[in-house]
Amino acid sequence: MAIRQGLLALLSQGPRYGYQLRAEFEASTGATWPLNIGQVYTTLSRLERDGLVSPGEQDEQGRVVYSITEAGLAEMGRWFSTPVAQSDRPRDELVIKLALAVTATTDVRPIIQAQRTATMRTLQAFVQARRASVENPAQRLVLDSMIFQAEAEQRWLDHCEAVLTASSRTRRPAAAENPNTEHPNAEVPDVEVPDAGSPRG
Repeated sequence: MAIRQGLLALLSQGPRYGYQLRAEFEASTGATWPLNIGQVYTTLSRLERDGLVSPGEQDEQGRVVYSITEAGLAEMGRWFSTPVAQSDRPRDELVIKLALAVTATTDVRPIIQAQRTATMRTLQAFVQARRASVENPAQRLVLDSMIFQAEAEQRWLDHCEAVLTASSRTRRPAAAENPNTEHPNAEVPDVEVPDAGSPRG
């Protein structure tokens, strides 16, 4: 999600100034995407440049209220109606780390265990935050997504451990027959991935 589209969505509810936009953005996302006020005003300047928002007069406290334009509403509509492509999402550092650890013949089990512990702590924090967000459906949806992602990461880590264990068992007898022979094409047995669980609130 781009910050600019998020600000346009908030401005579609009525004129706002920068600090209001920052507070409402963080409230809507459950503070999972914190913004600094510099990001907000930089983005507003670009939206104004592109004709998507228009600034009003300064109030007695020197604050400028911004309003969305017709072009801004059209831009917001395009954003809402366009699916998010998988290729547009950030690369997963954990996946890359484990893949490179396997490639480097590093013992991956401690990496998996450390990540499993950290992910469980994160999951518990998300569940606790979700229980406190029952009055805010926007926050709850965001936290539900985070919970599902953390649960999926736990299952994926279990899957990685099972695949690597099965792989090492498959290769061990062949290595015992001839220690000098490598088997780069050893087949890895399929491992069933457990069904997804549901977040508990």
